[in-house]
Amino acid sequence: MKTFLIRHQPSVKPVQWLLAGLGGFIAIGLTGALTLYTGTLLLMAPFGASCVLLFSVPASPLSQPMNVVCGHLLATAIGLGFRIFFPEVWWGAALAVGVSIALMAALRVTHPPAGADPLVVFASHPDVGYLLFPVLFGTLIMVATAAIYHRLTGVEYPLKAS
Repeated sequence: MKTFLIRHQPSVKPVQWLLAGLGGFIAIGLTGALTLYTGTLLLMAPFGASCVLLFSVPASPLSQPMNVVCGHLLATAIGLGFRIFFPEVWWGAALAVGVSIALMAALRVTHPPAGADPLVVFASHPDVGYLLFPVLFGTLIMVATAAIYHRLTGVEYPLKAS
């Protein structure tokens, strides 16, 4: 039981967690404002979880632009496809999540928040345009915001190719 109570995440200075929260606020705020002012949907719930990775652990492979954008696009596309063939069954959504996880891993674009995308698709029944708005343009706005934010705060993002 003790192993469940161990925090493996290293401690960070208050300025780091405050900056992480501020980054998430700015990214979601900007995306939300653009949604309001353009009348185009650019937000979806999993983007909040993406901000946790983008601003709290920007050096993680799971936070890199390719993972954020492609992970969300892939998982949403799978959700849209599975919803066509299995529209009203719980296991269709479960299968879409499982296939999304497997393909993100196989293609090396794993982004954990994208695992929720098929569930969002099954719950909200969007059309294929959802891949562009909010998924593609929303992720691009968030990644660009993270890149600018981290440059201003002196944090390397995205990581350079090795």
